[in-house]
Amino acid sequence: MAEILVLYYSRNGATAALARQVCRGVEAVNGMQARLRTVPAVSDVTLPPQPPVPAAGPPYATADDLRDCAGLVLGSPTRFGNMAAPLKYFIDGTSALWASGALLDKPAAVFTSTQTMHGGQETTLLSMMLPLLHHGMYLVGLPFTEAALTRTQSGGSPYGATHVGQHHSEPTLTDDEQILARLLGERVASLASQLRTTS
Repeated sequence: MAEILVLYYSRNGATAALARQVCRGVEAVNGMQARLRTVPAVSDVTLPPQPPVPAAGPPYATADDLRDCAGLVLGSPTRFGNMAAPLKYFIDGTSALWASGALLDKPAAVFTSTQTMHGGQETTLLSMMLPLLHHGMYLVGLPFTEAALTRTQSGGSPYGATHVGQHHSEPTLTDDEQILARLLGERVASLASQLRTTS
């Protein structure tokens, strides 16, 4: 089974909920499996080293997770129209993978969540794409042929799956947000499968 790495940072659970839907989409493709990983928080004060496995949720990602994956789906909450610092910190540490071309020609996609309708979802998605382009990855988006993309009243973008929290305390994805997140995972996994059979 080839693996698609679903790598995210989530503080309040909405991005994690999207990540789980992306994994469902990945695993709907024959011969593909999702590997769910997260990154530790960062702080402006000195913290003790994080354990290799967090107390709850998926393990922390390593460079080997990126090197070994057949594709990548990257998720982050929106922070002033940009990806969150913990994910950016992790991505900034991948220069050795960039130098070796470890992610070259692998498919990739992005997803995000925010509390407000105009909270910078699309700029966050675009900012997350930039390092993936530098790594030489193939970017995958969501086509307007998917009815949920034109029907949605909350999250959803051609640049990637999104969730709009509308200030709810519990992250609850709408049906359309779930559909689009699953489709994103499925599209990355399908492309990865095709690339593997033609190489």
